[in-house]
Amino acid sequence: MILKGSQRAGGRQMALHLLNADQNEHVNVHEVSGFMTDNVLGALNEAYALSKGTKCRQFMYSLSLSPPENEKVSIQTFEETLDRIEKKLKLEGQPRVIVFHEKEGRRHAHCVWSRIDSEEMKAINMSHDHRKLNDISKSLFIEHGWELPNGFKDKSKKNPLNYTRAEWQQAARIGRKASDIKRELQESWTVSDNRKGFENALRESGYYLARGDQRGYVAVDIHGEVYSLSKKLSVKAKELETRLGKTETLPSVPETKDKISNQLSGLFTRYSDELKAQNTKEMKPLLRKKQEITMRHRAVRAQLHTIQQEHWYAAELKRAARIRRGFKGLWDKLNGRYWKTRKTNERETWQAHKRDQKQREELTHKQLTERQNLQVQINLMRQNQETERTELIRDLTHIKTHEKKKTRVSERSKSHKKDHQNDLDFGDHDIDFEPEL
Repeated sequence: MILKGSQRAGGRQMALHLLNADQNEHVNVHEVSGFMTDNVLGALNEAYALSKGTKCRQFMYSLSLSPPENEKVSIQTFEETLDRIEKKLKLEGQPRVIVFHEKEGRRHAHCVWSRIDSEEMKAINMSHDHRKLNDISKSLFIEHGWELPNGFKDKSKKNPLNYTRAEWQQAARIGRKASDIKRELQESWTVSDNRKGFENALRESGYYLARGDQRGYVAVDIHGEVYSLSKKLSVKAKELETRLGKTETLPSVPETKDKISNQLSGLFTRYSDELKAQNTKEMKPLLRKKQEITMRHRAVRAQLHTIQQEHWYAAELKRAARIRRGFKGLWDKLNGRYWKTRKTNERETWQAHKRDQKQREELTHKQLTERQNLQVQINLMRQNQETERTELIRDLTHIKTHEKKKTRVSERSKSHKKDHQNDLDFGDHDIDFEPEL
């Protein structure tokens, strides 16, 4: 299970992210504990209000838990993992919110703790949290028999395509996957050993090398999006400078955008719009099916929730009827019958809770399997469309390169003809000025 944690501010923004049903097919608020309120937004606002009594700005600790893609992980496993993390990070007893998201046939969890110790009114120190999470994550893979990611076997083989939420949002603006952008930039870096080779490789994928605002090395794509190379390539500035030279020799981002606009944007936009329309048409049946599955799954879950609530209410009435009132109730307490009945009620309540949870789990896993089967088809089509886009960029780049060569040849030819004509003109003048005999 991959664990990613960070200290955060912005309670409202975090709550909206956790409850975002537009970017997630299913959102389930699993737990809100330790707060006065029982809803996510109110809980995180409460955490913010408490933090105002301290100097702490990043008053939350946000954690995401992502199981391996094809593994079925129970709610209990998530809860046990969170208990281990709390103990390791010294967050035991802190107010927390747990939310489950489902998207593209996969389920992951988010947990947000308040870092503020309400008794001492100070923030809990989160030192070395990434290392601690890494240790727990590796242990989980080993304990459950899941295949270890390459990064755990050998740190040098850590997946280079991992990306942040900001990177994902940047890619979403231009309708692409963050992992594809990162892969293209890293492949361009791998196949080149100098600046010229890197620029050529970038251009093949639709990127241009430029100088960033803070004198860093960046790549600009044909949509005008800017990507930091040190972050995307996981390479230090010194190594970039060794291969690419000083940033002062590179064009600025505005200059590069102007260059792209003059060279490619118009042509690419026209062809890209045509390709996008074609891709949308091809993807439409699958997206329609995805929407149908999502709505059907939501309806089935809502129906199960209603049935369980009705059963729970009926069982509660039955259990309450066992507790006698008045003088009989007092007598039951004296002879011990009340305590036996209460114990029986508690046991049945717990069993009913576990039964309902098991039913929800079985339904969720069944629906995830159905959704995963559809996602295989969607991913295959996306891959084909990404290949078409890459080929379009490569073709346009070659066209522009060919046009430049033709222009240079034409200019040289014109220059040669002009020089030749000047020579002829100069020869005529020599004849005209010859002295007459």
